[in-house]
Amino acid sequence: MGKKSGLGKGLDALFEDNINESQGGVQTLRMSEIEPNKSQPRQNFDEAAITALADSIRQHGLIQPIVVRETTAGGYQIVAGERRWRACRMLGMSEIPAVIKEFSDFETAQIALIENIQREDLNPIEEASAYKELMEKYEMTQEALSKAVGKSRSVIANSVRLLNMPDRIQDMLKKGELSTGQAKAIAAADTEDEMLDIANRAANGQLTVRAIEKMLSKKDDGGEKDENDDKPLSEKRQALHYLAEMELSLRETLGRKVKISSSDGKKGTITIDFFDPEDLSDIAEKLAEE
Repeated sequence: MGKKSGLGKGLDALFEDNINESQGGVQTLRMSEIEPNKSQPRQNFDEAAITALADSIRQHGLIQPIVVRETTAGGYQIVAGERRWRACRMLGMSEIPAVIKEFSDFETAQIALIENIQREDLNPIEEASAYKELMEKYEMTQEALSKAVGKSRSVIANSVRLLNMPDRIQDMLKKGELSTGQAKAIAAADTEDEMLDIANRAANGQLTVRAIEKMLSKKDDGGEKDENDDKPLSEKRQALHYLAEMELSLRETLGRKVKISSSDGKKGTITIDFFDPEDLSDIAEKLAEE
């Protein structure tokens, strides 16, 4: 069975057209006529990866043409393939094969985001910023964006939530010092100072995602024993340990902060964070699944 591309229907058609046109609709354009898309989500390019791509192009040629659109100034703007364009420029090439298509600013933004996501080229903050821009600038709902990029609404909501983290933590995410999973776990901390302390320890290799979650979960549990509770401490610890494990499981399943509160380990309350009505609907759908 073929792997789903994750593209929206219209964008699937676009890339199918790209493949078809690569058979005979490719034109050769001067490198000097082409400019990158300044609004594209990827802002940092790995020079080592571009060099490796350039070496491959030197040996085998450019197999897939880039996709461009015409600009009002009479030149061309890259829609897909900036890494290939940069590699060709590194080689000193004066011309490059390209497919010229007509795209709106909105379509160009979508395609640039999807191309980078599917190749895992974006750091977590670049991806989150691109989601936010599409939703705000083009008034896309989370549901529409979810269908366009092939990601669940909860994934998108949690991604955008990273932009609320302290600047220092966002910088650590950009540099790859923290993983997205670690940042999401850190978001459950109560204060910015606590977030930064945990982030620094995680970046130094002292805390895994699960260790962060367990640490914050134990902190939420409070004291080890209620003085008025005559239940043996070891038995109560077992019950609270079970609830802590369930809390972690729900956090992983729902992709958000979940808090289970209980005084005796038998009964209590569950609190689940949500970010907007669409996100709440997504939680309801997950909880309703059999």
